[in-house]
Amino acid sequence: MTDRRTVVYRYATPATGEAGSNPRANPVTSRDTMDDARRVVIKIGSSSLTTSEGLNTEAIDALVDVIASLRQKGTQVVLVSSGAVAAGFPQLGLTRRPKDTATQQAAASVGQGSLMAYYSQSFQRYDTTVAQVLLTAEELMRRRQYINAHRSLARLLTMDVMPIVNENDAVATREIRFGDNDRLAALTANLVKADLLVLLSDVDSLYTGHPALPDSKRIATVASDDDLEGVDVRRPGAAGVGTGGMVTKVDAAGIAATTGIPTLLTSAPNAAAAFSGQDVGTWFEVAGRRRSARAAWLGLTAEVRGRLTIDDGAVAAVIGRGRSLLAAGITDCSGSFTSGDVVEIADERGTVHARGLVQYSASQVPRMMGRSTSQLREDLGEGYDGVVVHADDWVRLAPNHAAYS
Repeated sequence: MTDRRTVVYRYATPATGEAGSNPRANPVTSRDTMDDARRVVIKIGSSSLTTSEGLNTEAIDALVDVIASLRQKGTQVVLVSSGAVAAGFPQLGLTRRPKDTATQQAAASVGQGSLMAYYSQSFQRYDTTVAQVLLTAEELMRRRQYINAHRSLARLLTMDVMPIVNENDAVATREIRFGDNDRLAALTANLVKADLLVLLSDVDSLYTGHPALPDSKRIATVASDDDLEGVDVRRPGAAGVGTGGMVTKVDAAGIAATTGIPTLLTSAPNAAAAFSGQDVGTWFEVAGRRRSARAAWLGLTAEVRGRLTIDDGAVAAVIGRGRSLLAAGITDCSGSFTSGDVVEIADERGTVHARGLVQYSASQVPRMMGRSTSQLREDLGEGYDGVVVHADDWVRLAPNHAAYS
């Protein structure tokens, strides 16, 4: 089993002190209740939408038919669609995905227009207006942009417009990007408070081995890490035009499942069968409660500007009992941050337990470390006697949280 297996259920539940948690029960609890979803995020990959000659219009039409059927039932749908880079290949004379960022950006710039033009044409069969929403990881790292993205998508849905989301490959850099639209889809599902995430691929399910091998078996349900024991999810996409593989889909399912959103992974041709409740694909059960948009931003996408190291007593009080972090429990400080930035909270062994909004700068915290509130007030003045990270401003992470970075 690879180390990436732990991605599925490695996210801890929110701290008890977190404000704004949404305890609303999710109407979708199994394949049989998928039809009860009030809001769905559907992601489809490049290999399901494109060929070596460009867009696969028949596949797009089939997907649009499924989405239109859901919308006619009153379900709100957000589509996260790959395919822009691959759609630009023919017009640029490319036969395969380029390795350099600049050429990828050029292909995306050309292909995104073709992709959206055909989506618009196909949805017009159902008198549906589509909207292009391009995001970058850097945008969702910042609180204001995160909220703006949330408001924009929510407004489009209330206006009965069909949002089509993609990573903005034309400007996204190698250093700061989602890496694959599977993860973007999971973050979008949390952003719009979806009831269900559906990942459509060129593979119909998660298998114990490569699907082409005779001894490989379909994994129908994933309820915990135990269900993935011995499974190698490092297989690349079969078509070779996407950036992900099964690992990014398992990663995305983990992000969604541990924030209260169940996920179904299946192939694009199985989409209609999936929404009719048939036993297709791999179902990832919910492993945590739904988080507020603010908590999701802190835990999943916010840019971390520093780290506060705390002693065992502070770990017990803050992480264990959901208290605010006081200067007395801080033993070390690193990074470059100002008041309001996001910092990691780690123990003295280096294990990161939480992320939160710090109320003092990197130049102030070192003078405050290890001092009680009364000592701070006496030595440094009243402006230094507040909490460093308030209980309402942090979220807890599980020890293995590499997908957050």
